[in-house]
Amino acid sequence: MDLVLQIWGGAFYLSNKILLALSEGRSGSTRKKLKICAWSTYLIGVPAWVTILISHQNFIAASIEVGAAPAMLLGLYNAYYENNKPNKVFNHIVTVITYSSLIFGLALSLYHHAGMTSLLQFLEVAMMLGFLLGSNYLARGNNIGWLFFMLMNLSTAALMLLQQKPLLMVQQLLSLCFVIYGFTKARQKQR
Repeated sequence: MDLVLQIWGGAFYLSNKILLALSEGRSGSTRKKLKICAWSTYLIGVPAWVTILISHQNFIAASIEVGAAPAMLLGLYNAYYENNKPNKVFNHIVTVITYSSLIFGLALSLYHHAGMTSLLQFLEVAMMLGFLLGSNYLARGNNIGWLFFMLMNLSTAALMLLQQKPLLMVQQLLSLCFVIYGFTKARQKQR
């Protein structure tokens, strides 16, 4: 079952990064379709990742995965409206859920492990910050999110290596390549 979860979670998360990166080099309806598909594929991979993370008592990372689903829905909304119809209430709800998830996961981990006692917890915090900030910035159309995704990919790859999840480690490193590509394309487009 573990292998199935790694393939499921890894494939959909990698698809998310590939589609997001490819959308940076496009415009018009192609860009819109790629972004909608990117945010949707991420949501399909959430259950597998949450299951894997909870099974390893990675409570910080698991709670962020669950809490980030609204940011992905915000990304879908903004992609559909091409960031031309901001929804302040939706943005506020996403922010509250994001930070509530962060606090919940961190508190649960601190309680369960009696403090910040392991390298794995520090990797989870780096993963959490990269993921939350990256998702929120990109969902709002801000390209600085790519830099936070780089932090997330590197820390998650290290976490998966230490927890003997080689498929997910490789998936994270491949995702990093697409994140770098997406960031490069976004910067070129800004100029």
